[in-house]
Amino acid sequence: MKLRKISAALLLALILTGAAFASAYHAQPKLVVIVIIDQFRPDYLERARDQFGPSGFRLLTERGAYFSSCAYDYANTETAPGHATLATGAYSDAHGILANEMWEEQGERWITAVSDDSVHVVGMLGAAPSASPHNLLSETLGDELKMSTQNRSRVYTVSLKDRAAVLTGGFSADGAFWIDQLSGTWISSSFYMKELPKWVQDFNASGRAAKYWNRDWTNAAGNILQHTTRESNSRFYDVIGGTGFGNEYELEFARALVTSTNLGDGPATDLLVISLSPNDILGHRVGPDSPRMKAMWLEMDRQLADFFAFLGQRIGLANVWLVLSSDHGVAPVAEEVRDKNRIAAKRVDVPLLMARLNVAISKRLNRPASEFVHSGDYDFEHLYLSERAFAAGKVKEAEAERMVGEELLKLGYSGYYTRTQLQEGRVPPNETGRRLLHSYAPIAGWWVLGLQPPFAVSGASGTSHGSPYFYDTHIPLAFFGAPFEAGVYRTHCEPVDMAPTLASLLGISAPSKTIGRVLTEALRRENAR
Repeated sequence: MKLRKISAALLLALILTGAAFASAYHAQPKLVVIVIIDQFRPDYLERARDQFGPSGFRLLTERGAYFSSCAYDYANTETAPGHATLATGAYSDAHGILANEMWEEQGERWITAVSDDSVHVVGMLGAAPSASPHNLLSETLGDELKMSTQNRSRVYTVSLKDRAAVLTGGFSADGAFWIDQLSGTWISSSFYMKELPKWVQDFNASGRAAKYWNRDWTNAAGNILQHTTRESNSRFYDVIGGTGFGNEYELEFARALVTSTNLGDGPATDLLVISLSPNDILGHRVGPDSPRMKAMWLEMDRQLADFFAFLGQRIGLANVWLVLSSDHGVAPVAEEVRDKNRIAAKRVDVPLLMARLNVAISKRLNRPASEFVHSGDYDFEHLYLSERAFAAGKVKEAEAERMVGEELLKLGYSGYYTRTQLQEGRVPPNETGRRLLHSYAPIAGWWVLGLQPPFAVSGASGTSHGSPYFYDTHIPLAFFGAPFEAGVYRTHCEPVDMAPTLASLLGISAPSKTIGRVLTEALRRENAR
């Protein structure tokens, strides 16, 4: 019987038959599944609630413990820091992940938060550099689960993005899987394994990625939203990854993982983290208010319901805990805010901004034009300084960072904080100051964190995230399973609370740098004592 057909009373009875006592050491529960939806705001759950079925999102928000006011307490709301925060129960100042990408001065190149030249891709021809958690300064919930159970627990992570899979998997994961962006083939890193398991090889060989090309992605009414046309330069990630097919593909792989590894059927509690990337890929293009976004949420609701039904049939929902969250929110499209709501909003041309900034610095130093400052194509929050270029002008770090910050103010920024300031703790003694300190990471050379006014976005179209404002920090957090008291909780809550809450219930140590609290208000009485 499919989960969506189970009555609320019967479902509750099934859950309560599971032992209230939890212990990872004795496989109670058998499996914890954390679903992280990339770029997912809580208001999405309200906008479409009357169109959701009973067994997808509403399983967690109505029959689980749902924290509607959960928000990150930092300013660098990006994918890599968000996944690291959820996994470690800490912010960037402790887990060390500053941003998705950083400028590496020594190699004069951009690197990602998980780039590691000492490891290589597993699952593709050639030995291209791959990814690892070597920049992560804290172990994860999965690492603690493995250590506490003497590796009897198994930990797997799945995402279209390497940074999402790696940073949630941590150091001890049995497997962290993501896709080759061109072909859609599932790959991993030699950090985790020498070769792909046979079941992954078989999955890749089955042609499941190819079946999504040249198809119509439609909404529930049958209206065509996008055609996945395959051309010579088409990338699976860009074309299919931004449709509902991308979520279907991820969850299809997750089913194969659970089935092939017998996850949830071991001597200790197992952990599966699924980071659904398509919501972010599409969201950047069309913004949170597009009908295409709503179509994706509605389809995702059905897809999650089917996946939860699969878990119920295979393992039994009384033996599973489910968690739903997100790595960050997103800003509305600037033009829509300005034209429809008459609120000041702007679009930042990042390449033009960088050109003007570098010209201004060269004039101040009376030096030839140079790349004194680097920024990603869309990231106008983190600006990385070239130590080499400033050294030629005999400028040291603190002075260089202050100089860049002063020029940012002239170019429309509302404020700035330098790496040196944050390292020394020189911030306002208030909530803003705390949020800024949480955004510091002791890596990436010289940099400045620049703050734009609210509703500033990057790119020629669509929208972005990465700010300290509520539309970027506000995310959902929901738990479903035997220990949790169903209800909507409006108490203060942060994503750092997820890891210590699960660790406490499982009877294992929380990650060593966790600063979150156990959400006792959402626990059944016998579990809250």
